[in-house]
Amino acid sequence: MSAAEMILTFHSPERPGLVHAVTGVLAAQGGDVVELKQFDDPHTEHFFLRVHVRLSPDDGAETPDVAAREQVIRDGLTELATEVGATWDLRPHGQRRRLLVMASKSDHCLNDLLYRCRIGDLPAEIAAVVSNHPDHRELVEWHGIPYFCVPVTPDTKPQAEAQLLELVARFEVDLVVLARYMQILSDDLSRELSGRAINIHHSFLPSFKGAKPYHQAFERGVKTVGATAHYVNDELDEGPIISQRVMDVDHTYGPEDLVAVGRDSECRALSEAVRWHCEGRVFLNGVKTVVLR
Repeated sequence: MSAAEMILTFHSPERPGLVHAVTGVLAAQGGDVVELKQFDDPHTEHFFLRVHVRLSPDDGAETPDVAAREQVIRDGLTELATEVGATWDLRPHGQRRRLLVMASKSDHCLNDLLYRCRIGDLPAEIAAVVSNHPDHRELVEWHGIPYFCVPVTPDTKPQAEAQLLELVARFEVDLVVLARYMQILSDDLSRELSGRAINIHHSFLPSFKGAKPYHQAFERGVKTVGATAHYVNDELDEGPIISQRVMDVDHTYGPEDLVAVGRDSECRALSEAVRWHCEGRVFLNGVKTVVLR
């Protein structure tokens, strides 16, 4: 049997000896730590850990079978987590997360994610795309991905959101990505998708909210253009920030130049946030995130 590589994420209230305790569970079954990142937040008194571990066959071990030793590790982590009040996850290294991407009329973030997933640049696969417009059907179906046009009006919003949740369940979606989806999710849906929905905001939050942000930026003579990728919550555009990107501009940039530069910022920030989430590097920490890069 070949070696198994896994990613362990673990977070709990801070207490002495947690790294030793976790790595001890891994080492007892011959787990070789390839990479370890940790952070102790002194403000929230919380501990965050991500470990890339390799488990190789060991003919001399009491339990040489890799799968059996992995189960022993899981049992040990369950016992430790109960003792220290931790939340943890152990999954195969490189496992592709299943995405449901939502978009409206702008297609740059959608197209970027489609391309990155198709060439294997992101550890993810797009299971389906949902839009409130029919514009991107040809593009999405060219990639062999199901496309669902779900129009939204004030009267049909509850039915549209119920359909979205049905698609999330049907396609076994790990992460919902709002790739310039220009509809506000209800508080109930935001809570339902807490920690598993990422939005891209077309500014370096909290500046220039609302309509035509790049035109607002032009009127103010900004010297940077930015974008913010954040988790969705029930406070509009105030969810925990995962990634932000800024690009320098100057007085020679007109509104359309800022739009073009902004598109690049949005694509980079969103793809970065999706990558980190899929790689198990992002932890919620109250109203903020910890990203163990």
